[in-house]
Amino acid sequence: MFELARYDGRRRIRGGIYLSIGMSLLAAMVIWVYPSFKTEIDLNQLLSAYPEPILQVMGIQTMASLGGFLSFELYTFGWVILLGLYLAYATAGTIADDVDRGRMDVLLAMPISRRRLVGERFAAMAVPIVLVNVVPPLVVVVGARLIDEPLAVADVLAVHLLSIPYLFACAGIGLLASVVFDRAAIAQRVALGVTFALFLSESLLTGTDAGAIGVIAPMRYYDPNAVLLEGSYDFVGAGILVAMTVVFLVAAQLWFARIDIA
Repeated sequence: MFELARYDGRRRIRGGIYLSIGMSLLAAMVIWVYPSFKTEIDLNQLLSAYPEPILQVMGIQTMASLGGFLSFELYTFGWVILLGLYLAYATAGTIADDVDRGRMDVLLAMPISRRRLVGERFAAMAVPIVLVNVVPPLVVVVGARLIDEPLAVADVLAVHLLSIPYLFACAGIGLLASVVFDRAAIAQRVALGVTFALFLSESLLTGTDAGAIGVIAPMRYYDPNAVLLEGSYDFVGAGILVAMTVVFLVAAQLWFARIDIA
């Protein structure tokens, strides 16, 4: 059972570790530069100089506290945008790459259903998603204490735990693209484009008459600002992200079960 998931998962361990190290270094850098920003720059004045569309797109509320600074520089930029795009892109190659390279016939010759194949390939994405959330929270908690700007440990853990369903939802977008398009390069570009378009739609249309469009964007249901600045945990949003991921997975399984492999 789950042979493909274990095999793919093992292949993704090294990449997941590198990803975790990279995001940990980003976290350390952001925390390291914060004291200089705080003492040498009027952060509220800097914030007021930003154009309103930029503030809206990046979800910037304040940079006068470490929590607000991290929410913008690390979590909105690093987790919501970079990791969201990366997971969509990486997952978009899980099925399409095998079809593109002519390996899918070998896999389908195994005693495994198409739906199970899609499910196990998607399950393997749990490896990078979990690994990238293991080391960075430790770096954030320790780094914040080292610069004498301690953060609530529960809030830091929550912002990482709540990012997991968000990242799975972004991966789900990539999975759907991976079964719809049989060329990996096209699937990956579509996944990137759709994920970024959803981010922009949620950021720019919130509060407008077209704001309802953002209901389909995973970014609506993961808000680092609410966690780090208000200590508010959106478990309902996390549940919606889980449901969204299930919809993407089932849709991908149904689509792949019905198509002909060239």
